Amino acid sequence: MGLYSELPNDFEEVDIIVAGGGTAGCIVAARLADAYPKLSILVIEGGPNNLGEPTIHCPALWISQLLPTSKFTIFYLGAESEQLAGRTPIVPAGGVLGGGSSINLLQYSRGQRSDYDDWKTPGWSAEDMLRHMKKLETYHGPDPRGVHGHDGPIHVSAGTFQSERIMLDLLNSLGKAGWPEVDDINTMDTVNRSMRALRYVSPEGVRQDTASRYLHPRLHDGWHPHLHVVVESQVERVLFDDNKKAVGVVYRPNPTFRPDSEPRMIKARRMVVLSCGSLGNPLVLERSGIGSPGIVKRSGVDLVADLPGVGENYDDHHLMLYAYKSSLNPNETLDSLASGRSDPQEMMMQKDRILGWNGIDVQVKARPSEAEVLSLGPEFQEAWDKEFKAQPNKPLMLMSATVCFPGDPSEAPEGQYFGTANFNVYPFSRGHMHITGPDLDDAPDFDPGIFTDAGDVDIKMHLWMYKKQREIIRRMDVFRGEVASFHPQFPAGSKAACIETDTALGDVPDIEYTAEDDAAILQWLRERVDTTWHSMGTCKMAPREKSGVVDPSLSVYGVLGLKVADMSIAPSNVAANTNNTAMAIGEKAADIFIRELGVAAGSKARM
Repeated sequence: MGLYSELPNDFEEVDIIVAGGGTAGCIVAARLADAYPKLSILVIEGGPNNLGEPTIHCPALWISQLLPTSKFTIFYLGAESEQLAGRTPIVPAGGVLGGGSSINLLQYSRGQRSDYDDWKTPGWSAEDMLRHMKKLETYHGPDPRGVHGHDGPIHVSAGTFQSERIMLDLLNSLGKAGWPEVDDINTMDTVNRSMRALRYVSPEGVRQDTASRYLHPRLHDGWHPHLHVVVESQVERVLFDDNKKAVGVVYRPNPTFRPDSEPRMIKARRMVVLSCGSLGNPLVLERSGIGSPGIVKRSGVDLVADLPGVGENYDDHHLMLYAYKSSLNPNETLDSLASGRSDPQEMMMQKDRILGWNGIDVQVKARPSEAEVLSLGPEFQEAWDKEFKAQPNKPLMLMSATVCFPGDPSEAPEGQYFGTANFNVYPFSRGHMHITGPDLDDAPDFDPGIFTDAGDVDIKMHLWMYKKQREIIRRMDVFRGEVASFHPQFPAGSKAACIETDTALGDVPDIEYTAEDDAAILQWLRERVDTTWHSMGTCKMAPREKSGVVDPSLSVYGVLGLKVADMSIAPSNVAANTNNTAMAIGEKAADIFIRELGVAAGSKARM
């Protein structure tokens, strides 16, 4: 098997290096190995192997990857921000083979047609991307429009469990709010609708990460002897010859797992592909001498290519979680498992069906009404008219219900809870990620830039989302009150104050908010808004004069033989959880590289 935690001493050169075994990197390596089995390929992953890890493969245990003790997650610390009430934001990213696909929420979600068309890049339109989306999946939901795939490596299903009572209750309440249920909101054209959620989980209840579905089968099938993976190894920089052609990388054993090990050099005869993620790629590029001259030289690195777009255009979705008390039973939520009242080992032995569930059964893509847009002020109206009004398939919010307490279980008394997860899908704010020195251990200059847009449009999006989701939740039969610590602290006597109830509410009037209430909400948003783990854009695919880092073939400007393939190339955001787009980028990138390498693209993949 070609999977190592330390490469043999005589392993010195390959045809292709894939630096980063993340969501897209695993796909690129696997597809190249299929197309040309004699091509030697090395994947270098900074984190550990994911094979056989129950907290990865059991969907219900995904929450453990948010804990600071997770050995599969990298936690990037951002700069202290006045816009976030003086907080220093933390952005998690995948630090394991399979990257984010191994540790994410597993939510199946596609972007909208306009998202990809707005990239305005030949070969990357919505129709181009749809072909790759269909290629990667085996879809187990209804597909009357024929927009899904049915023979790909990644299974998309409802898994082994659904909390049916809250699912039907929420769908009913959403329908009354004007967002009725349809069979599929992931057609790339649907908006102002809700659906019964599907996930990257097989019908048997197993996570569908790209390492397990693409790489591991090829490492064990005997047909790919030249495909190799080394884990627990961090890429420091790319090496170039006198013609600025990428000819290899320098990497080191990850000191978290193997301290006191020395860096090594591996040569690449044909190509180097960076797939270290939106937070890792710009650091590798700048340590390699590619980036803004001021940043690179100030950090003690010799300049190889003047490329100011590197590390700029950092984008994310901005997430808010709100908690509610419920009348649900213990076997209808993940609260018992998340709080430690249930033993996951015992549940695995009993093959408990709830382990094949991620705790989310409903998805929504929605836009505000004209009256709601007007209520948010002239700056918001101007932004709406410019970016959204003429594109009716662009939602403003993605919303889902978490069927457990949406935070640290120690913050809530024993009971059964649920929450809403709401994020704005097209933030105007942008951040950056840059090096401060030449070494891997030099702390990066990272600012996610949350709520830094002019006119405070992003935070006003959340003002609308908070009020809207609260009206929907209060009209649910299982609602038993708000968890006050997960809601704004409204002034004394406010009609917007949190409530508790022993029964479902009857005739529910809309909450009346004053200017003081709005101020309390805005303050709360600054104190609690968070990342959605959807980092992108730091190696933007765009013309060089428009701060682009890669061209439509994913080649890095100013050098030869160096590619980038993951969410860092996204020029602008997508109205979806980003795993689907990351996988489609991996499939698209593989096709490009196969064509460029002169390999016959018609060989049949072995899944």
